[in-house]
Amino acid sequence: MKLSLDTADLEEIREAARWGVLRGVTTNPSTIAKAQSDFLPLVKEICSLVEGDVSVETTTNDSDLLVAQGREIAQIADNAVVKIAMTANGLAAVRRLSDEGIKVNVTLTFTPAQGILAAEAGAYIVSPFLGRLDDIATDSMKVLADICDIYAIQGYDTQVLAASLRHPMHVVEAARLGADIATMPFTVFESLVKHPLTDAGFKKFSDDWENARPHLGELLPSMQEA
Repeated sequence: MKLSLDTADLEEIREAARWGVLRGVTTNPSTIAKAQSDFLPLVKEICSLVEGDVSVETTTNDSDLLVAQGREIAQIADNAVVKIAMTANGLAAVRRLSDEGIKVNVTLTFTPAQGILAAEAGAYIVSPFLGRLDDIATDSMKVLADICDIYAIQGYDTQVLAASLRHPMHVVEAARLGADIATMPFTVFESLVKHPLTDAGFKKFSDDWENARPHLGELLPSMQEA
C-alpha cells in the first residue's frame, strides 16, 4: 500500500519525502486555500517534490467545465491526477477524460455502489472517505472492504485510495483490507513512526553508549562525532 499525504503544505511534504516512504500527495480546495499561495506555482512545486501521483481537485459540477479543468490540470505535470467529485456530472466528465487517457481520482465516495460507478466510468483512482463515514456512525471499514472485494472479483484496474484517515489504526486497517493507497494529514503520517517504547529504548541505548564510549578505544569517524 502506497502512503500519501493529504496536504498542500510544502514543508510537511518535504519532511515526509525526506523519510523516503512518501509515494504521493492528495489536495483539495480546502488544503489549497489553507496554504495561501498562488495556485499554479504551488501545485507545480508539490508535483516536483514527489515521484508519485499528486491529485488536484476540480472546482465545478458542470461536465464541460470539469473536462476543461481536467485537461488543464493534466498538463501541469506528468504526475498530476485530476480529482473529480462523485456526482452524475462528475461521472460523465470522468468517462470523457479517461477516454482521452487522463488519470482521474473520483473523490467523495461513500458507498460500494458509488465505487462501482467510478470504476465503470474508467477512474484511475477511487477515494472512499473513511473518517467522514465514522462521523455518521457508519462502518467505514466495511465499506472499504466491500469496495476492495468487488474490485478484485470484477477485475477492475481502478486503485482504491483510503481517504479521510484520522488515526494510525485507519492506516493499518486500510492496508489489511487491501487498499492500494492511504492518504492522511501530516499529523497522522507522523504518528505512524512514534511509539513510547521506541523512544524509551532509544534513550537507554544512547545513554549506555555515552557511558561506554570512553572505554571503547578506536571508533569509526562518524561515531567519534556523534
